[in-house]
Amino acid sequence: MLTDRYAYSPIIRRNPFRWPNGARIALMVAPNIECFHIDKVIPGAPSSYLPDVTGYALRDYGARIGVFRLMEVLDKHGIRATVLLNADVCVHYPVVIEEGNKRNWEWLGHGVTNNIRMTQYSTDEERGVVRQIRETITAVTGKAPRGWLGPGGGDESPHTLDHLAAEGFDYVCDWGFDDQPIALRVQSGRMIAIPYQQGLNDIRVIFQGGHTPKDWCEMVCDQFDTLYAEGATQARVMTIPLHPFVIGLAFRIKYLDKALNYICSHQGVWKATGAEIADHYYSGYYQRP
Repeated sequence: MLTDRYAYSPIIRRNPFRWPNGARIALMVAPNIECFHIDKVIPGAPSSYLPDVTGYALRDYGARIGVFRLMEVLDKHGIRATVLLNADVCVHYPVVIEEGNKRNWEWLGHGVTNNIRMTQYSTDEERGVVRQIRETITAVTGKAPRGWLGPGGGDESPHTLDHLAAEGFDYVCDWGFDDQPIALRVQSGRMIAIPYQQGLNDIRVIFQGGHTPKDWCEMVCDQFDTLYAEGATQARVMTIPLHPFVIGLAFRIKYLDKALNYICSHQGVWKATGAEIADHYYSGYYQRP
């Protein structure tokens, strides 16, 4: 069975799509800033024993050290991050929020903690959890989140999109099925999918795929080359998913700098946030499915 959330639309049959000022690429840099609890299993981590000291400590390093290295690199290249934010970060790592707000970063919903997936909640619980996440992020960052990525990257129940739209979210990054924003069908409100290329996700490439940071950097640049060429006729989104406890380590961070230096050396690259991409799409291209 195919999904009924969106219609099939082959790229070769679409009307022309353009970014502001004729840009070929909308570049969205998307750090996953997460909170983990030592008394809960980390889904996907090698150890299933509690407390998972090694797994927890690595992830906590990201919030203590790695995220600030990311900030320095993004500042260097004039990029505002589009942050996938666990609501518990607001409670336990307030300095991260303070520093992100100084940079006018955009904050998206990303669950409560990455120890818990959205599918672990009952149907009745899930909407309340979505509301709680939105209220927590709004109260601490000063701005209501519009975007969403499920904890774990793409984790959704059959009802998540409808709950998100009903609670005021209007774009998601879970559905990585295209290189352009695409309208999604929801029961109320409106929703679009903004491309989030999991193939470039540092945790998947380096941790799960066993590739080196240098390999990852080359993949990012190769991805850009193709999308940039294609963007001459049909504008594209290039999202770079990051984790402070992966690319933010001392021996890896220079490869993020190298990749961004290569990308930003090209004309026609729009350094955009998810909300800016969504606004452009809604203003000129959105049609309710």
